[in-house]
Amino acid sequence: MNNTRNKNRRKPNNTGGSTQKRRQHQTRKKAVSSIDPKSLIKKAETAIESKPVATGSFSQFKLNQRLQQNIDKKGYTTPTEIQSRSYKSLLEGKDMIGVANTGTGKTGAFLIPLIQRLAENPRDQFTTLVVVPTRELALQVESEFKSLTHGMKLFVSCYIGGTAMGKDLTKARRGSHMIVGTPGRLMDLANRGAIRFQDVSVLVLDEFDRMLDMGFVNDIKKMVARMQNREQTLLYSATVDPKQRKIIDSLVYRPVEIKVSQGTTSTNTVEQDIIEVGPTEDKFGKLVDLISQDSFERVILFAETKRLVNRLTKKLSQTGIPSGMIHGDKSQNYRNAAIEQFKKGKTKVLVATDVAARGIDIQDVTHVINYQLPLTMDSYIHRIGRTGRAGKKGMAYTFIN
Repeated sequence: MNNTRNKNRRKPNNTGGSTQKRRQHQTRKKAVSSIDPKSLIKKAETAIESKPVATGSFSQFKLNQRLQQNIDKKGYTTPTEIQSRSYKSLLEGKDMIGVANTGTGKTGAFLIPLIQRLAENPRDQFTTLVVVPTRELALQVESEFKSLTHGMKLFVSCYIGGTAMGKDLTKARRGSHMIVGTPGRLMDLANRGAIRFQDVSVLVLDEFDRMLDMGFVNDIKKMVARMQNREQTLLYSATVDPKQRKIIDSLVYRPVEIKVSQGTTSTNTVEQDIIEVGPTEDKFGKLVDLISQDSFERVILFAETKRLVNRLTKKLSQTGIPSGMIHGDKSQNYRNAAIEQFKKGKTKVLVATDVAARGIDIQDVTHVINYQLPLTMDSYIHRIGRTGRAGKKGMAYTFIN
């Protein structure tokens, strides 16, 4: 495979460029959502706790003592369904396909058995590569690994766009038991010789469906082609598209398949409704009236474009509603700061593009609001998955023009 990225991208034509752009702008069709608004009206079902293991605690796993202490310190007492059902198979080194909604403990489901294997065989320091679609999810996985391995002398390195390449090159020379990163930065480092995919023995593809949606399929294929020594592959996704089955089957070998959700519908713990806006009605005014209610304690507001995110954040702040924002044009430090302010309650509303629909683990988000109808049901599922997490009830509203 050709490792040169964007090779086939056409160079701009300098002759009549502005005229060409105007014509393209005039003929460009507005994207139309494929979602039937009626499907977004749904009552939340009574939350059912995830199935624990037989003893009702992590002690059933007979974990390394320090790992168990770290789990206890984090306040985890009962494994979630995907954790209890996948632990034995992952410990045995089997490939796996895990289908589960966000907030069901997927990260712990693969980290705990992999850390246990390292603890049992300290001389067998295999390298695990975790590939994720967004910077926020990469940082979350890195943070979870560090908290679970505190005092165990196990090391993780995280590589994401928007950070200094020089620091990443220095970090890569030190070596790690686990590498976490986004596809673009990982490929850049591999092409520079800083990361050797042939040293990877365990590959984890998290939020796989989102990575395909974001156009990372070629990067993933290139990575896998270099992993001649790969022994185990884990693939996690909240939704499953039958069209993706061919590439999934090319990545895993006789996988154990665990479905905590069906992979096609939104979470059952989220009550969903639509808000219709007439042609003469003040849409933003309706939004402010909605958010101003006392029950709207922590709100994520989704918009389709970066420009609209900027505008909504500014207007909300001007009306006295503390708001922050994240989207692809913001630096990683800015995005981290905005998320921290939201987590600490310094802002009531986090306005975001789909960059926030995956990978952001924020507890107790009371409401998700779609200011516009999302383009696909997949996008909708992952957006509303920010609320109603860990068995708690959430609420999602979608504005319909």
